[in-house]
Amino acid sequence: MCRLVAVKSTTPIQLAHLLTRPRHSIINQAFDSRLRLDLRRPINGDGFGVGWYDSVEDEELGSQPCIFKSITPAWNNANLTRIAEKIKSPLVFGHVRATTAGSLSQDNCHPWSFGKIMFMHNGGIAEFEKIKRTLQASLTDEIFLVPQGNTDSEWAFALYLSKLPDVHASNFSPEILRKAMLETIAHLNKMARDAGIREPSLLNFIVTDGSTIVASRYVSSRTDEAASLYFSSGTTFNEYAPGGHYRMSKSDKRENIIMIASEPLTFEKADWMEIKTNTLVDEHPPDSNYR
Repeated sequence: MCRLVAVKSTTPIQLAHLLTRPRHSIINQAFDSRLRLDLRRPINGDGFGVGWYDSVEDEELGSQPCIFKSITPAWNNANLTRIAEKIKSPLVFGHVRATTAGSLSQDNCHPWSFGKIMFMHNGGIAEFEKIKRTLQASLTDEIFLVPQGNTDSEWAFALYLSKLPDVHASNFSPEILRKAMLETIAHLNKMARDAGIREPSLLNFIVTDGSTIVASRYVSSRTDEAASLYFSSGTTFNEYAPGGHYRMSKSDKRENIIMIASEPLTFEKADWMEIKTNTLVDEHPPDSNYR
């Protein structure tokens, strides 16, 4: 099962502090995961992806995220290490992949983007082959052409895009992003019921428009366990001891940095809160009127 992390900060943060330096970063989780459900595939060596937004909007560069992917194991990619040391961003997605559906290719590595929207998934859509044609038929011609790979996750992204009122909008309110997430999960559940699928789907989705982050921890079952998902926030995220020992410092009530991750990036239990099963969480700009 995949490992992922989403980070939003009021000031740009160096990617190395999130991806490569922490002792339990998602790169180290790729071969030393503590909380994964699927123990049959204990190594996340099927590629990785990192997506980030520019610190300052540049009209020439556009507002879309930049995404770097590779099919090599994340822990053995020198380019990732170099990039992480030289790039700062206020909003970062990181993902290491263990295949459950789809071939080993860059197209199948998370995250994916369309315009300003970026999306990644941990889990799997149960018996996806039984609902794939139905899902595809529900999409417009434009959205149908978005997926370039063959994973259930990327088609879930396409379905999410189809739930946005205007996929080309320059701005998305937290309400719109949240509503699209709920409708995507509901649509997947309906297709599963109609197809007679009883195996549960694990739908830990995370989406952003570069400003708001919306994440789900969801399993389509009343008895099965959902894939793990944790939340942390504070004023600073810093290395307090050599060897990649990080902690989330909370000097006041401000949330200068928030993290959502498959499992904690630090060994400080007080830093992290487990997100409840079948819960939707979001982090949005303080000037938003969403509650």
